[in-house]
Amino acid sequence: MSSKVCVVAAGGTGGHMFPAEALSRELQARGWRIVLATDHRGEAYAHDFPAEERIALDAATGRGPIGMARAGVAIARGLFKARAALNRLDAAVVVGFGGYPSAPALLAALSQKRPTLLHEQNAVLGRTNRWLSPYVGGVASSFPNLRKVPPAVAGRVTLVGNPVRPDIRALFDRPYLAPTGDGPIHVLVTGGSQGARILAETAPRALAALPPPLRKRLRVQQQSRAETLEAARAVYQAAGIEAEVAPFFGDMARRLSAAHLVIGRAGASTCSELAVAAVPSLLIPLKIAMDDHQRFNALSLAEAGGAEVMLEDEVTVEALTVVLLSLLSDPARLSAMSAGARSAALPDATGVLADMVEGSVRPA
Repeated sequence: MSSKVCVVAAGGTGGHMFPAEALSRELQARGWRIVLATDHRGEAYAHDFPAEERIALDAATGRGPIGMARAGVAIARGLFKARAALNRLDAAVVVGFGGYPSAPALLAALSQKRPTLLHEQNAVLGRTNRWLSPYVGGVASSFPNLRKVPPAVAGRVTLVGNPVRPDIRALFDRPYLAPTGDGPIHVLVTGGSQGARILAETAPRALAALPPPLRKRLRVQQQSRAETLEAARAVYQAAGIEAEVAPFFGDMARRLSAAHLVIGRAGASTCSELAVAAVPSLLIPLKIAMDDHQRFNALSLAEAGGAEVMLEDEVTVEALTVVLLSLLSDPARLSAMSAGARSAALPDATGVLADMVEGSVRPA
């Protein structure tokens, strides 16, 4: 068993933290010691993170000369703190998952000539990763055709996929069963907290506008923010649609397993989980996402035949109803979309990324 230390550096969003946690659990199972470098926002996602120690690296962000100066000071302060921690831990490798807090940890490792890797969750290389990518040992991508890659880096990008939770990975081998006859049609509506009004308000109204024979077969499960819960429930009730509306579903693997169609955003984790679970989807990328990365995330599933994509500016109740009618009334199409989603899956991303980490520290 190895007792090497891997420092996992991730910014404070679930999109960065969840794959970082998946890798950490895999490396820990292989005998590695894990140390997490993150900021105060990352702590919110790190309750069960398998790290023996945490390094707090708050990197301020901002626009304009004053904001840039503050960010520079914060990164410099974090760099000195990270250098001291890496020396004390004798870190064998530092793996960055994006977000500003990953910058000081990776810069510290580079300054000490320690092995480094980046993992990019989205189909577009994020700003911090873009900046650091020319200097690190390698870049692991979640999607093919990673965009905004500096020319000098293109040859060092390895497609590994985006780590998914074990309970989601377990869905990869199950058969997709399309709706049959007059049987129930299970629709799962999920949505990020940002700009979720389209999903919280428009999706229920579009489903309620479907023809009565289709409508009575619907079994809807919808995630919705607290302020839109009652409105969504009222729409479903008035339409005679059986629906469960809640702020959060903790058993997402079970719900994905039962779903015939998912309506949702196109975050990196969502797209990766839909592919691994082989569930057809109607994706509405978040318009304000940095570098429009959700649109490119969705494109990977759409090109494989696993998803229909509607841009926010195209979404009205009427337009959404037309698309839903064409999908939900065609079981053969849903089955074909499931096969397309599965073809885009990289279910063993966690193990492949762990192999890449271990390979980076072996002597040449």
